[in-house]
Amino acid sequence: MKKGRTRSEADDCPICQLPMPLGINESVSKPCCMKRVCNGCILAAFKRGMRDCPFCRTPMLDEEQALAMTRKRVAAGDPMAMYNLGIYYCVGHCGLEKEATRAIELYERAAELGVKEAHFNLGVLYTRGTEVEEDMAKAFRHYEAAAMCGHVIARYNLGYMECNEGNYDLALQHMMISAKFGHDSSLSFVKAAFMDGLATKADYAAALRGHQSAIKEVSSPDRAEAKDKIS
Repeated sequence: MKKGRTRSEADDCPICQLPMPLGINESVSKPCCMKRVCNGCILAAFKRGMRDCPFCRTPMLDEEQALAMTRKRVAAGDPMAMYNLGIYYCVGHCGLEKEATRAIELYERAAELGVKEAHFNLGVLYTRGTEVEEDMAKAFRHYEAAAMCGHVIARYNLGYMECNEGNYDLALQHMMISAKFGHDSSLSFVKAAFMDGLATKADYAAALRGHQSAIKEVSSPDRAEAKDKIS
């Protein structure tokens, strides 16, 4: 519980240096440099006439080029490339057929090398039990590993699982942490717990202050404009 209470510098956008928004659709992973860039910086580069990668300036890649570059980086031992290639196999991206076994293999390799997102994706797969046999014990372990590295949604999922088991004190602790990272559903959980008498007024106030601070920390005019354009 003591680990993963802060987001690491690896969670910052490599261009604006602000913490990355929690929404997966608010940033893009670039196969050329394996950097995730926030939509605000992508929009800012676009307005300046830049059509290439805003971080490494590689020209835009088609799916075949992106796949080839990702595989090359996997062969070189890049853990983020392993994770991204795992996503390609998991969802059938870049012309690949869906192949859960290959996706899991790549996620596991990336997780062993410290990619918290790979732990999280493994947790999701074992929770759903569609592409792989359901195993809630494995899901919990992967969520826990991700959460200890600062993965916010994994922390929320741990809280949800503890709540389902009737461990309300542990659930609240997890939700307090993820709420203070700016996670909306976690804040809603703490509020509901307060209304039900399972959390104190001080708990909810602390979660609300932390949530507001986190939202402010990840906000910028470019990100707000990009979000408006996408929505």
